[in-house]
Amino acid sequence: MCGIIGIVSHKEQRASIVASCLRLLEYRGYDSVGIAALDVGKVEVMKTVGGVEDLLKQVDVDSISSSVLVGHTRWATHGMPTFSNAHPHTDCSSKIAVVHNGTITNFDVLKEELTSLGHRFKSETDTEVIPHMMEEWIKKGLTSWEAFKRTVQALNGSYAILAVVSGERRIYFARKDNPLTIGLGKGSNYIASDAEAFVRFTRRVVRLMDGELGYIEADEVRIFDFTGKEIAVGERVMEIGWSPEESGIIGYEHYMLKEIQESPRAVRDTLAGIRFDQVSEAASLIRNSERVLVVGSGTSYHAGLLFGHLLEKEGYDVRTLIASEATTLRPREGDVLISISQSGETLDVLNAVKNHFKKYNIKSISLTNRIESALNFVSDIRLHTRAGPEVGVAATKTFTSQLAALLYLKSLIVGEPTDYLEGAPAAVSNSLSQQGYAKAIGEELCKKSDMFYLGRGMGVPLAMEGALKIKEVAYIHAEAYPAGESKHGPIALISDGFPVFFVNDGERTALLINNLKEMKARRAKTYSVSVNSRIGADEEIYFEGDSSLAPFYISPFLQMVAYFAAVCKGANPDRPRNLAKTVTVE
Repeated sequence: MCGIIGIVSHKEQRASIVASCLRLLEYRGYDSVGIAALDVGKVEVMKTVGGVEDLLKQVDVDSISSSVLVGHTRWATHGMPTFSNAHPHTDCSSKIAVVHNGTITNFDVLKEELTSLGHRFKSETDTEVIPHMMEEWIKKGLTSWEAFKRTVQALNGSYAILAVVSGERRIYFARKDNPLTIGLGKGSNYIASDAEAFVRFTRRVVRLMDGELGYIEADEVRIFDFTGKEIAVGERVMEIGWSPEESGIIGYEHYMLKEIQESPRAVRDTLAGIRFDQVSEAASLIRNSERVLVVGSGTSYHAGLLFGHLLEKEGYDVRTLIASEATTLRPREGDVLISISQSGETLDVLNAVKNHFKKYNIKSISLTNRIESALNFVSDIRLHTRAGPEVGVAATKTFTSQLAALLYLKSLIVGEPTDYLEGAPAAVSNSLSQQGYAKAIGEELCKKSDMFYLGRGMGVPLAMEGALKIKEVAYIHAEAYPAGESKHGPIALISDGFPVFFVNDGERTALLINNLKEMKARRAKTYSVSVNSRIGADEEIYFEGDSSLAPFYISPFLQMVAYFAAVCKGANPDRPRNLAKTVTVE
């Protein structure tokens, strides 16, 4: 949460280049935005509340140029989204500027100490202690590099930091529990939260690990660990496999709809890109385990629930855990862990894997959409989806790609053929062909304030994901329940016209019909997305196909319903209020 970008070049660059990079990072945070450009004797800072477009309306960024530039899009944690709290933050003399992603947990102690030394704070953020600490160390005679290192040593919490000092042509960086990737250009180097920010300039990247710091210059990169040992940069260089065009909006009104429509390709690429040796190793590990622990957050948690449900049906002992609560479970000998995260940077998932489960020495498998992600580096076996860049905050093609990878893994575990998955992209396409129906339902639901999603078996996690999507982007209060549970409380809320959406994967239809009748008897308005058997909802979208592929018919349709409900409400589905794409704070 929060996107940061830094550029060092031999040539002077207009600040608008940073603005264009920040546009590609806005999915990480859009409460406020800012740019710092080094100038002779000081640092020029431009910032505002809102997004990049708001900044461009207020400031002529093209009038400012520099060979060293940093920028930031903020998702507020410490302090409201205000001008003073927007990054970059500077020291008292405005010669040092810092952008930061993460949270400094001991900032109040540091701030009190610095205030007692005469430093003047202008914001409520934890970040502002960083430039003032550097300023203090430089006053005491340290070089800026030594001052930066001393400052980082004093910080507790999580961070990805960029710092610039007037008069220098370099950017200092440090990383702990928040992503940073360096881009290696010709005559210029880049550093950002996500390579999407600079991929149009270079695809050669160096992934930074936790506990590393250093600096980039126009033609040099130096990386050190926290003990001072220098890291060989050349051994880390890798090539990004996707093109900048993949992250463009290409004629769609919103990224969310574009990315839903990309799901057939994402599922196909994920299945085609599966490395059989890795998945076989993961399947063998799970097959020989005593218990399977599955960890994820949000959409990835729901994908994990579906995976766990399928394994439980095959007799496996599975515990699927919400990442932020997973540390309450003490693993035991014979457990194996699978962690799921789109970015591989979700801090709750990383903390659960790295700071909890790894201590018990259980084997771990990760499933991410980022080969270079932090989660991969702390996992024993690394599996990947090939969804490509996903800019919309709501995970859509990510979910269907995760399902494709997890169903493939499940089939290997239980020793069944995987051929049926060849039909998954077509099932998604079939679902997407019903866009008109999804639009009509979404526009009807956008007038409602509350609703239920009900399912049974595999339909429960799919119902939970459907409810999450419409909450996220259309701000409709939606609860998902196992349909059998509805009569143990939720049904008390049913009144005339209350919307209830049934997820019918075709396996337990007779029971769902009973639940539907219970709702209709109380005058609920019922909807259903059904595969291979109808339940008689007031509005029922129906698909026929391989029942094993039911999630690929159901999920895209529910995503489209949520999208059109958001658009009908006048909300921006790409930037839901209070949310950010990659959650890198606890």
